[in-house]
Amino acid sequence: MDSDGRSLGINGVDGINLTPLSKADENYHRPTELKAFDDTKAGVKGLVDAGITEIPRIFYHPLEEDDSGETQIRIPVIDLEGVAKDSLKRKDIVEQIREASEELGFFQLINHGIPASVLEEMRESVRRFHEQDTEVKKQFYTRDLTKPFVYNSNFDLYSAATTNWRDTFSHASAPNLPNPQDLPEICRDILVDYSKRVMEIGKLLFELLSEALGLNPNYLNNIGCSDGLAFVYHYYPACPQPKSTIGISEHSDTDFITVLLQDHVGGLQIRHQNKWIDVCPVAGALVVNIGDLMQLITNDRFKSVNHRVVSKHEGPRISVAGIFSTLVLPSNKLHGPIKELLSEEKPAIYRETTVRDFSIQFRSDGLGTSTLKHYKLNQAERVMRRWVITGSDFENWRFLLNLGKKKMRDFPGSPGTVMGLILRILQFVFAAASIASMASTAYFFKFTAFWFVFFAPFLVPLFHLNTI
Repeated sequence: MDSDGRSLGINGVDGINLTPLSKADENYHRPTELKAFDDTKAGVKGLVDAGITEIPRIFYHPLEEDDSGETQIRIPVIDLEGVAKDSLKRKDIVEQIREASEELGFFQLINHGIPASVLEEMRESVRRFHEQDTEVKKQFYTRDLTKPFVYNSNFDLYSAATTNWRDTFSHASAPNLPNPQDLPEICRDILVDYSKRVMEIGKLLFELLSEALGLNPNYLNNIGCSDGLAFVYHYYPACPQPKSTIGISEHSDTDFITVLLQDHVGGLQIRHQNKWIDVCPVAGALVVNIGDLMQLITNDRFKSVNHRVVSKHEGPRISVAGIFSTLVLPSNKLHGPIKELLSEEKPAIYRETTVRDFSIQFRSDGLGTSTLKHYKLNQAERVMRRWVITGSDFENWRFLLNLGKKKMRDFPGSPGTVMGLILRILQFVFAAASIASMASTAYFFKFTAFWFVFFAPFLVPLFHLNTI
């Protein structure tokens, strides 16, 4: 940092102008400084290596006064021992998962099947990648999310209101494992091995979540929840001013579920009843949280809650998030509230969407903005969807209409009666509705129409009024 506190040299990148927090003035231009930071390709780690003692202005995000993270509530720790062999134990595990998913949206797993040595090697490989020479890492630095391996700092750097104190690399692992040649040699083997192990845990979790919803164990796997898996590997350097910035801004995940490996440093917090709850590290545990898409398809039964990572003097903090989402698949499959969970008392709350559209909306908004709100039905839409005509409905109506036609033939001049005309109109309307309902675009008030058609044949004798 030079005498006026504005020029930072980062790992040999001289002359980069990043305004320190205490020097912000009318000359501060955030877009320009974001670009300058991005162009270094050194990330937050590069700032720390340069020896800064004050965070740049672009990272400023003060914590609220009451953001202590102190509460008596604890994240449930669920033991998976015996889940595949003991039916009574499995039933108890399912109940614990159901309760945690409905109330907190977070829980931790122990005895999940991944050895402690593999977890440790996974964390160390993330450290090795981020702590290697900047010139080596630069070859992977990109904002092109279609590349098989992506390394950068803040995926939403140019759209988010706040720049977070972390660096990240990521890759997709399912439906196809990455080509080992696309992965950095320094961490290649463990990335592939760990990916396979988390996929197996994910499939088991979707079975348990299905059972917790009262569905067939294979339900969530069968509708594609485990078809896609991607990993993000976060590195949070020690921060000189942790109260003035944030590791990851408050947000909810846009996937079905996330399976997270964190280290001993801590910093992950969830928001519950307007309080921040620490997700305290548990040796050998994996953290699982419900994502927005799971909340959408369960019609708010399971909760996707906001969470964040606070910065710390201690560091680095390392975490590995396995994200179950089919974003990488070229699929137009629609996901909406599961029909088996809906009823007249519990109508659909959300409209259908594709995973890709949902993710595009999230990336457009950036961290800290709810994506679910864009897909929530308003009150009028909810009412109309409660009366959507289904194929079985139309079969009932067609039977009643035919019955009405038969009865009306018993009355002289019935084709010319007012009721005869009404029934002919209704036949046309319901025939059109049966076709439109297949596309889920026509909405009618079933109750009134159903009973009108049912009673109409019996009311015909009261109407011997000819129209001509």
